[in-house]
Formats: sequence, C-alpha cells, structure tokens
Amino acid sequence: MDKDDQLLAVMVRRNWYILALLVLASLLWRSVAVTQGVLAGGLLAIIAYGWLHRSLLKALTNPDQCAARGFQRTYFLRLAALSAAIFLLIVKGGVHPAALSAGLSVVIVNIFWTTFRRML
Repeated sequence: MDKDDQLLAVMVRRNWYILALLVLASLLWRSVAVTQGVLAGGLLAIIAYGWLHRSLLKALTNPDQCAARGFQRTYFLRLAALSAAIFLLIVKGGVHPAALSAGLSVVIVNIFWTTFRRML
C-alpha cells in the first residue's frame, strides 16, 4: 500500500493528537472558558472535516447531476450548522472566542503540517 492510500487515515488520527496538544496547552491559562473553547472548536472542526469527507465520497462515487446538487445542499447545511454551533457556543456556552478560533484551527494546522512534511 502506498503512502497516499493511508494519508486520510493518518490525517484523521493526527487531528486528534493536535486537539489533545491544544487542550493541554490551554490548561496553562487556568480558565475553564479557554479550555472549553479550544475543545469545542477542535471537536467542531473534526466533525465538519468528517462530514465534508463523507459528502465528497458520496458525490464522487455517484457523479451525476443529482449528486452535485446533493453536495451543494449538504455544503450549505454544514455551513449553517457550524455557524449556529459557533454562535451558540459564544453567546450561550460562554467559551472564549479566541480559544474557539484556536480549536477550530486543528484541521488547518494538520493540513499545513502534512504539506510541510510531504515537501521534505
């Protein structure tokens, strides 16, 4: 099996490692709102990444016009769900917005890390 075949599984696992490191780093602030923000943001990012992956697989395995429209619908549904979750976490959940942003960056950090490693 090729390294590219295992790339997605490695990235999914690394998302959890990065989230764990960010949550541990957030403990230095000794603030529940900060730690909850990092954790909630990371979980949202990982869930959204998995949702996007499933939607893309579904659209690519059945490449007809209905699959493209279905992907567009799930894209907007995912965007609305994430927006609502972020809004509720900040307004009702009391999480720190900067910590939430740090948690949401889990997948971005992973993509940058993977790109950097593959360039070497």
